[in-house]
Amino acid sequence: MSTPNPAIAFYAASRSARWLGGALRGLQSLSPGLGTRLALRLFFTPLPLKLVARRRAVPAGWQLSHWPFEHGTMAVYRRADLPDGRPTVLLVHGWAGDALQMQPLGDALAAAGFAPVLLDFPAHGRSAAWRSTLPQFARALWTASARLGPLHAVVGHSLGALAASHAAASGLPVKRLALVAPSPPPGLFLDWFSGSFGLGAGLAGRMRAAIERREGVPLQQFEPAWLGARLAQPTLLLHDEGDRVAPLAGSQALQQALPDARLATTRGLGHRRVLSDAESIAAVVEHVRAK
Repeated sequence: MSTPNPAIAFYAASRSARWLGGALRGLQSLSPGLGTRLALRLFFTPLPLKLVARRRAVPAGWQLSHWPFEHGTMAVYRRADLPDGRPTVLLVHGWAGDALQMQPLGDALAAAGFAPVLLDFPAHGRSAAWRSTLPQFARALWTASARLGPLHAVVGHSLGALAASHAAASGLPVKRLALVAPSPPPGLFLDWFSGSFGLGAGLAGRMRAAIERREGVPLQQFEPAWLGARLAQPTLLLHDEGDRVAPLAGSQALQQALPDARLATTRGLGHRRVLSDAESIAAVVEHVRAK
């Protein structure tokens, strides 16, 4: 049985994306190059837009700052009440998410003796820009590490988990990883994206080539086989069995490829509720503080 296409429901939920999808179908028949450029703009734009996240109050006990990154800034949240010298844990969200989704995990890690840092990726939350890419997510992790020093752990959700695994496999100084509902590899999601608009493999191939030219990173480097040959850190994979955004098969493939990975599953939490579930949080904290 083939895996359902999660992108269909995702883009059908956005009126603007449905309109752009219709434009894409028309442009592809008239000008494949122009259609590909429009598709990339849509693909790089987190939907829904980050306006709601920008209006949220900074939680009590946390401080917001902005770090320079590429052509803009990244928003960073740190606990204001913690002593110096604690091991640093960087927490990163997924596509169309924001840093404050990771706050329950951050507070639990602070209670366990760590210094949590929550990061808004470019084009998300209070960070600058309106479009971003997976390779840019990975570069943002390197920028954070350069400011924070060696990391005890990175906790990543969804696309942030995939970026964290790539950064660690490329040499990011981090001891442990907790990957929550990691996204499928970008090549597969490009196929889903194209299929959700009925545009076929030709568009997906053109988009992949354009992304690799722009970012200078082969998308093959986000596949389980490439990661597994290079990722040695103890890794927790936490995934809900019924996740319809990032199917469980992605974590199962990573578990088979990684030399030191453990897969834990939940039921009934879906893609995002796993971030605030008490048992899931406890599992992440236990993994992060393991010797």
